[in-house]
Amino acid sequence: MSEVRIDALLPAEMATRAEYIGVRKAEAPLLTTFILSVLAGAFIALGAIFATTVAAGATGVLPYGLTRVLSGLVFSLGLILVVVGGAELFTGNNLIAMAWASGKVSGGAMLRNWLIVYVGNFVGAFGTAVLTFLSRQYSFGGGAVGEVALKTATAKVELGFVQAVALGVLCNALVCLAVWMTFSARSTMDKIAAIIFPISAFVAAGFEHSVANMYFVPYGLLIQAFDPQFVLESSVDVARLGWSAFLLNNLLPVTIGNIIGGALLVAGVYWSVFLRSKPA
Repeated sequence: MSEVRIDALLPAEMATRAEYIGVRKAEAPLLTTFILSVLAGAFIALGAIFATTVAAGATGVLPYGLTRVLSGLVFSLGLILVVVGGAELFTGNNLIAMAWASGKVSGGAMLRNWLIVYVGNFVGAFGTAVLTFLSRQYSFGGGAVGEVALKTATAKVELGFVQAVALGVLCNALVCLAVWMTFSARSTMDKIAAIIFPISAFVAAGFEHSVANMYFVPYGLLIQAFDPQFVLESSVDVARLGWSAFLLNNLLPVTIGNIIGGALLVAGVYWSVFLRSKPA
């Protein structure tokens, strides 16, 4: 009778598991991958809604750092839903690079997965932004939620290109470390515990996540476009908020940074340590 292990997997075993999962993701049918990626975009958006609402209640009452920590803790909901619920997230899927580096996934298959998942994540996040806007949830708290949403969107499009890349690198290093640690998990609670602190850290520090921004900035843009009276009453300067600023000043550089942070700094490093000398 084989022994049943209840302890967490060790890093070398985690690397093998990451490689196996990467192959499965790359070989998944297109429609399945797309549907799961739409779910992931929506899940991350739900975490963003939670974080925006908490920040609206805490801003001006609690110190800046504590407000950011609380926002990060509740934003963790997004990745918890992705990992436990089963969905395809572009930033986490940067770890497929481990299977590619081992020669078990072609470069084309990896890029195909990233593209499908990226588009699906955008659909899910943007669709959630539209639904949330239609709910007028931004008017809650006397408009405090919407004001935080506008400030968040505006701040993101005002980042410099290099700054946005660097913030994206730091963000996805933490996101992929969170996903990496879930590979050691033996239970759902193990996975949740592995996710909370890295995700809380990136939000608290103000790092940039491309999929989260697919919700944050379009949500601000929707408020700006369809409720100008709310924007006027909020006194938030949205002069620089626009689609071109979002795509060129934020989403593009943040995506580049996310790939570097996830595929190179996490997947590349762990592959070189645990899988580089492993027989094919």
